[in-house]
Amino acid sequence: MRNPDRSQIDIFLSLITVVVIIFLDRLSKIFFSKLLSAGESLPIIKNVFHMTLVHNTGIAFGLFKDQGIVFIIIPVIAVILLIFNIFYYKNNKELSRTYILGFSLILGGAIGNLVDRINYGYVIDFIDFRFWPVFNIADSAITIGAIIIGIKCILLSAK
Repeated sequence: MRNPDRSQIDIFLSLITVVVIIFLDRLSKIFFSKLLSAGESLPIIKNVFHMTLVHNTGIAFGLFKDQGIVFIIIPVIAVILLIFNIFYYKNNKELSRTYILGFSLILGGAIGNLVDRINYGYVIDFIDFRFWPVFNIADSAITIGAIIIGIKCILLSAK
């Protein structure tokens, strides 16, 4: 059985991670929404890295645009499942903090984008590397969380 103090620390770290991701995501989206108009681009490194304000009504990479309520229902279900996973894995020594970190990053990102969908009907994206679709901090957190979980799964299956 795990030490309850460790479990409480894991939940605290998870909450901090989620709150920090949501805060940074909201702050950056508000900043770039005030700085730029939709479609406007600010070059940081010309033709390489720009800040471009995009209102994304689709999912990742702008796929399935204008599906409305579907993109609110699915993230709500995902958030519930992520919260369950964070609490479930906190008691598993094999998975522990690595999974909790990955799930927390995904949860923070999912909530950040869900707030946009509920408030505006679209997700605010602004990070533009020109060779990749425009994205935001929430998208980055989701991607990093998924990579962490994927690597952990590969390492566990290799044992």
